[in-house]
This record gives sequence, structure tokens and C-alpha cells, in this order.
Amino acid sequence: MFKSKRCAALLIATLSVGLTLNHGGQAVSAAPSKPAKPPVVKNVIMLVGDGMGIAQRNAIRLATKGIDGELEMDSMPYSGLIHTNSADPKSFITDSAAAASAIATGVKTYNGAISVDLQGKPVKTILEQAKKAGKATGLVTTAQVTDATPAAFAAHTANRSAQSDIAKQYIEKTKVDVILGGGEDYWYPAGYPGYYPDTAEDAEEGSKGTQGNLVERAKKLGYTYVRTADELKRAKGRKLLGLFANEEMFQKRSEGEGKYNPVVSLPDMTKKAIDVLSKNKKGFFLVVEEEAIDEMSHDNNGSLMIKAGQQFDQAVAVAKRYAKHHPDTLVLVLADHESGGLTIETPGDADESEDSNTLSDENGPFVVAHSKQTFTLNWTTTGHTAAGVPLTAMGPGAKRFAGVYENTHIHDILETLLFGKRER
Repeated sequence: MFKSKRCAALLIATLSVGLTLNHGGQAVSAAPSKPAKPPVVKNVIMLVGDGMGIAQRNAIRLATKGIDGELEMDSMPYSGLIHTNSADPKSFITDSAAAASAIATGVKTYNGAISVDLQGKPVKTILEQAKKAGKATGLVTTAQVTDATPAAFAAHTANRSAQSDIAKQYIEKTKVDVILGGGEDYWYPAGYPGYYPDTAEDAEEGSKGTQGNLVERAKKLGYTYVRTADELKRAKGRKLLGLFANEEMFQKRSEGEGKYNPVVSLPDMTKKAIDVLSKNKKGFFLVVEEEAIDEMSHDNNGSLMIKAGQQFDQAVAVAKRYAKHHPDTLVLVLADHESGGLTIETPGDADESEDSNTLSDENGPFVVAHSKQTFTLNWTTTGHTAAGVPLTAMGPGAKRFAGVYENTHIHDILETLLFGKRER
């Protein structure tokens, strides 16, 4: 009997530890356990498919993997949906500058702004914070390396067109370790031809730098400068500048025209950047952008949009392979906004491109991989839209990116994961 009562008392005492007691009409709970420590994120690889909405991702998937297949960017454990609106008083539909600035700084701004607020005041970026923390940093793109998306992570200017100012900030202020892409025209003064000759294909081509010879300046600051795939492959050192085109690393035109022909592929640039940046024992922060998805969507060029998207997905594969062997690496695949108002349709549906009641351009048919089926692409605009864009994530902290949220939230999550700061 005594033993039975004692067991009952011990059982009640044990249960009471985990229960809420009532004292004087107020609930008193047991002391909460300490919150779990956030996952350790040493490296971040952010891959941006500029202009890549849900329809673009699905078109790339259908043409590459088929109806039931998954792209590398799809085969990731967590996904989210991003609102893309800017704070521009004239139009809430964002451009790349305002969208990338919101992601990089956590602050909404006006279209054309590069990481400055609505008053034109610079706002520190997540890449700058990573650099201050001792991490290596990198920018890789098929656009000009000083174009809006990469610029928003490593520069500050009231107008995205000030590309020579942006280049100067990269090497003198932000001190980005690896810079790979196009746009040599903004690194050389007018009259200096550079490595890539000007051509009649693009009237915009031609050296137009406003800050002197920034390539020579970069060399004096310790950068290894490369211009070709072979030079990139052989390059050593921890500071690397590669300029592989006058402007973008492709020629944008309407469907049936143009070229997607980077002299160095996006996957190869991504691999080289990771190889260089990963030498830093404190980790790295790398932004990789495929610009042609956006540019070809602007020109309603479905064929080259898909081709660029396939290369982008191979760059995602490079990042994922590294992350699988380095589990302290967070990989994010996202877009800044959607371009073209794209829909995917069945061939044989009425071609609306000649319909006076709609603004529409149709491409195709395209073959669905591993099947006898085809699809067409229908564009409703040559501009940006307000459609939300998808994000997929893997690695430590990836589950924090699940859900629906503003683009500024990406910065806030990264700030928390990398530096332990409280989310806004």
C-alpha cells in the first residue's frame, strides 16, 4: 500500500513538470526550453533567373525533362512564392534594380535604384555584410557584370545606368573577390577598344567608361584579369575579374533571331567562382545570374529563353553538387520578377498574335521531352509583370524560405541565418 502511494505521488510530480498549474487565478507554466540554435550557414549560393516566372520554369522543364520530370532547380526540398512589387510611386511593377535591391538590402525602393532607399541614401547589402564578416564574395552573370541585379548586391547608386561607377565601387569599396560576366565597355574609356571588337550586331557596343581604365586599376589592386575560357580555366589566386563580352554575353532578338552563345558558359563560370571563393575558411557569398531568361522574354523569344534556362539549370546543378559535399552551404534559386506575361498552351489553340483585342505573340510548337506531345508559348507583353515568382531552397535554414512573402524577407532571413540578427 505504501509503495503504491509513493509511486502515485512520483507519477503526479513527474507529470506536473510538463503541465500548466493555476495559482491565484493565473496560469503558471514550466520554464520554456531554450530555443534551438539556428542552423550554421557558412556559404550562400544565390542563383537568380532574371525574369523567370512560374511559366518560364515550366517551359524550361517541359522542354528539358518532360511532363513528369524535374529540373535541378525544382528538385529541392523547400519552396516559396515571392511578391515582387517595388516602392516606386509611378509604378509598383518592379524593374530588376528595385527588385534586386529589395532582396539585397531588405528595403523597398524605386525602379532604377541600386541599393539606395527612396531618399537616395545607401543601404548596406547582405553581400557587404558577408564581406565585413570575413567571407569571400562573388558575382557571376551573363549580363554586364555591372548590370542591375549583380550591382544591387555590391554597389550603391541612384541610377542603374551609372555602370562605370558601379565597376569602380566593386573593386575599390566593396572589394568583391570574384567578378565574372560581360560588359567590358564600362571598364574601358571611350576610344579604347578592349579585347572584344565592336560589331555591327549591336549599336550599343563600344567602350564608354567614365572612370578611366578600370581593368588596369583592378590589376593594380591584385585582381587576375581574364578574357577567354582558357584564361579562366588557368587563372589562379583569390581575386578574379573576367570580362567575356562587350555588353551581354548573348544577342537578344525576337523569335527566330538572336544568339545565346556565351564564350564561357554560366555553369563553367559558376564552378570557377566556387573553386576560388571556397578557399576562404570563413565561407563565401555568391550571386549567380542568368540574364538571358529576362532579355529573351522581353523580346518574346521562347526558343532562346528555354536555351538560357537550360544553362541556368546546369549552373544550379553545379551549386547543388558543391552543397551536397559541403552541408553548411545554403542554395537558393529565385527570380527578381516575371517578364513577358507568359502562358503555356496546347498547339492548335487559336493564335492570338493577330487578334486586335489582345497584345500577344506566340512561339512554337516546342517538343515536350520524352514524349510525342508539343506546346506553344504565348506572350502577353514585352515588359515586366506583377506576377509572383517561385523560390526553391536546400541546405541549412532552407525551410525558413517556405511560404509566401515579400522579396525583402529574403534579406531578413539571410541576415538571421548568417549573423544571428532578429528578423524585421
